[in-house]
Amino acid sequence: MKQRSIGRKFRNFFGSSNPIAFRFRMGHQIKKIRERFDEIAKLSGEFNLIERLDDHRRVVHKEREVTQSLVPLDIIGRDKDREKIIELLMQTSDGKSETVSVVPIVGIGGLGKTVVAQLVYNDQRVKEHFELRIWIRVFEDFGTRQIMRKIMESIIVQIMTNYVFQGDLNTHGLQRILRDRLNGKRYLLVMDDVWNEDPEAWRKLKSLLLGGANGSKILVTTRSRKVASIMGRRGGTTGYNLQGLPFEDCLSLFMKCAFEEERDKHPNLVKIGEEIVKKCGGIPLAVRTLGSLLYCLTDEHDWEYVRDNEIWQLEPKERGILPALRLSYDQLPPPLKQCVAYCSIFPKGYQFYGDSLVQFWMAHGLLQSHNKKEELEDIGMRYLKELLSRFFFQDLSFGMLGMETFSFKMHDLMHDLALLVAKDEFLVVNSDCQSIPKSVRHLSFAAANASRNNFSSLLSDQGRVRTIFFSTDDDEKTSQSFVESCISKSQFLRVLDLSGSAIEVCPREMGNLKHTRYLDLSKNYKIKKLPKSICELQSLQTLNLAGCLELEELPKDIRYLVNLRLLALTTKQKSLQESGIRSLSSLRCLSISSCWNLEHLFEEIDQLSVLRTLSIESCPRLISLPPAIKYLSSLENLYLASCESLDLNSNMEMEDEGKSLRNFEALEGLVIGNCPKLSSLPEDMHHLTTLKSLAIAGCPALSERCKPPTDAPDEGKEKKTQRIRKNVYRGIRQRPWEKWVAEIRDPYKGVRVWQAARVYADVAKNIRGNKA
Repeated sequence: MKQRSIGRKFRNFFGSSNPIAFRFRMGHQIKKIRERFDEIAKLSGEFNLIERLDDHRRVVHKEREVTQSLVPLDIIGRDKDREKIIELLMQTSDGKSETVSVVPIVGIGGLGKTVVAQLVYNDQRVKEHFELRIWIRVFEDFGTRQIMRKIMESIIVQIMTNYVFQGDLNTHGLQRILRDRLNGKRYLLVMDDVWNEDPEAWRKLKSLLLGGANGSKILVTTRSRKVASIMGRRGGTTGYNLQGLPFEDCLSLFMKCAFEEERDKHPNLVKIGEEIVKKCGGIPLAVRTLGSLLYCLTDEHDWEYVRDNEIWQLEPKERGILPALRLSYDQLPPPLKQCVAYCSIFPKGYQFYGDSLVQFWMAHGLLQSHNKKEELEDIGMRYLKELLSRFFFQDLSFGMLGMETFSFKMHDLMHDLALLVAKDEFLVVNSDCQSIPKSVRHLSFAAANASRNNFSSLLSDQGRVRTIFFSTDDDEKTSQSFVESCISKSQFLRVLDLSGSAIEVCPREMGNLKHTRYLDLSKNYKIKKLPKSICELQSLQTLNLAGCLELEELPKDIRYLVNLRLLALTTKQKSLQESGIRSLSSLRCLSISSCWNLEHLFEEIDQLSVLRTLSIESCPRLISLPPAIKYLSSLENLYLASCESLDLNSNMEMEDEGKSLRNFEALEGLVIGNCPKLSSLPEDMHHLTTLKSLAIAGCPALSERCKPPTDAPDEGKEKKTQRIRKNVYRGIRQRPWEKWVAEIRDPYKGVRVWQAARVYADVAKNIRGNKA
């Protein structure tokens, strides 16, 4: 408007393009449509009509409650396979062959190759036989440097060395460290889901793995017999061929998924179930998916619909897409179908976090509800639990706050299905891409491609693009000019994910992305400042700045982001008092992590009246929480960890002492970890009547005070201290290594791994001496 003449302004106001006039006309049309709907609804009531979905063709699935019991679903029928593979791993060479041999597990998708490998990997005999065990997921990525980094990450979380922060090592440095870690050790390396059939790539990698002791093994899972032949050719085997489950085992698995209990009361359903299982070809993934589809349904018509479905007569057009998966997808409500399709933009093996995926769906307007009062986050979580109960996701791992913090992955066959149903709107750009069709709305760039400038020419006309996702790692950095080109040519973006792209400057052009709702800049370690224009993104709902370790401060105008619902940040500021966060009245989740200098938050925290989750982690200089925190009546989860200077007692000594927790009417999860100054809990803890989860760890002063009076009266202080040290030592050492692996990739959680390493080293030295 600033550049238009007065005449043009008047013409625009009185013309047909005037937005006020447009809204007026549309308002009348919408009103007429609503009146017509009301009339139809009235008639349906008069004629006693009943609302149904797709007549009787859709199976109305009853949602299974997603709890910890769903995670390690009983593994049926794989004991013999486990024993045979362990036997192969325990075999020692005759001294003539190489020190390291390969055992490939070969089979079609969905047979459970990864599950069998996990059974072997976690077997106690294997743990005792190998000094070092390493697990990495490979997928299409087989670059020598990438593989080395994955191996090192897996080793790091077990041996707890200071290599955790050496992220910029070159290839030679990684080779030196890797050989040092493997030297003289009998190790087991599991390489899960290998696809690369290049013999030269395998030769280069194997040459780096020969430093282990005699008897070291590499266990490979793959669908490709050629991969098994290449990797197992020398000093190994031709592969262990994993077969489908026997019928009886498939039937047991199906019934476990379909019935909660009392299956004997439904003999007809059991007979139909037997016929359904025969169509699954012994593939556990198909059996499990169909069983969950019919979970707790007792209408025979539902079971017959699955048994007699025409999809069993059709040949799948895409390789590896099981009819059972497609049938399960077809029974999803339309909004959930869209959610599955949108997951295809993420790479295979991508680790999802529940809250992040919900925010991603929210940004694209996929969440629907008839209840206007229901929070979007709750709708998204309901969608996610439904997909989890149907086994569209796997490797479910729970956080300390229960269901609201969990991670998971998508089975690669489910990912193939998502790609199939997404059709032409989604595109993963690879090195062979010559052009981007105009139908594409969602783009994903792999790391090797995002670093090349020549892709800028493909973005000549991408005004319709709604998503740009950069799948990057530490080996291939995203080109700064390429990022700027993407932003300048994609002005209608809803989602921009630049996580871990290692850009040094945040482009000013971001202020032009007026429609952007989801912006992820996390793990960009070199960004020092954010452009002021970022505060002009009025539609922004999610802003992730976690792991931006060099970020000097937040822009003060961040207060203008009035629609922001989730803010995760890392900053070098000492105080957030002038940050403007207090004005973010729509904020539901605030996460503050790895702020090494932070001493104070902001006093008016109670202005965040709809805040539901507050997480403060790895802020060692934070002294206290603002007193007004007690007025956050909507707060559901409070997470405080690794805040060594935090004294919660001072927060409880308020003017209305003894009533500080009465206002936490919605608090469901409370986690306090590694806060050594915490010596007592508030006396009115019993007022937290909605509390479902309470976890306190790494608080020695509180632990000492809360011990039961069973100790001998003459027990000395040193003896008590030694016992505490042993408990800490045991707790860190016995924690499942998979949790360390999941966290070390995330900077603000990776810091927790580093701190645990320091604690482990100090305590171990006190217990075991310098040998530790």
